[in-house]
Amino acid sequence: MNKNIRVALVEDEIPAARLLKSMLERLRPDWEIHVLPGNIEEASAWFAVNQHPDLIFLDIELSDGDSFLLLEKAMPQSIIIFTTAFNEYAIQAFGVNSIDYLLKPIKEDRLLLAIEKFEKLKQPAVSEVTLSEDIKNIIDVFRSNEKRYRTRFLINGADKFWTLSVDQIAYFYSENKVTFAVTKTGQEQVVDFSLDKLSEQLDPDQFFRANRQTIIGIDSIAKIEPYFNSKVVVILQPPSKNQVLISKEKVSAFKMWLNY
Repeated sequence: MNKNIRVALVEDEIPAARLLKSMLERLRPDWEIHVLPGNIEEASAWFAVNQHPDLIFLDIELSDGDSFLLLEKAMPQSIIIFTTAFNEYAIQAFGVNSIDYLLKPIKEDRLLLAIEKFEKLKQPAVSEVTLSEDIKNIIDVFRSNEKRYRTRFLINGADKFWTLSVDQIAYFYSENKVTFAVTKTGQEQVVDFSLDKLSEQLDPDQFFRANRQTIIGIDSIAKIEPYFNSKVVVILQPPSKNQVLISKEKVSAFKMWLNY
């Protein structure tokens, strides 16, 4: 069963793609695995000129939009296993027999279950027409789901895991390629997402990308002061380690956000 199986990984975070690829290589060393670019334009171009794989591991949130845009463009004749950091999505959508769902960070034992499900489904009875209809159904279910923004994070402590609610977070900042969430009580927790990724996942009514290093929450703003060259400086509570500047180019958007 394992021989001659072609697999594509579509994931916009390179470390996550490498980790998934390494787990697949351990579990199914005979599979042919292709790591595709994690954006809609380049991935759809790949599907246009290559034979569609037997199986796709597809990140729901790609760098330039959700993966359903990719499915609409490429309509891959493949069994799909979605991967996502969001557990808010409609689990019932995966009741169709060609789809499974893996929540990040992906555990190897859960990945194995998904592989075994795929191997049971990989038979002539699952026609290309059925797979195409399943894709259309899954797009409809996901797009009808109103809950789109992240509500919590899984925090990995020294000896335990716990959840941190987004409404407990005052702001986020990045330092030495590590992202920190600062709570309203002043505690700092590492979160496994870039600020670019967080900008896509957080409610824009509540959070604003101040600059390359900082995302601020509306409730974290203690004071706003003018700065030279038409910039403004934002004083946060709890106090931030670094000065938070809004550039001249972003001041107008910042004011609109404050006044929305």
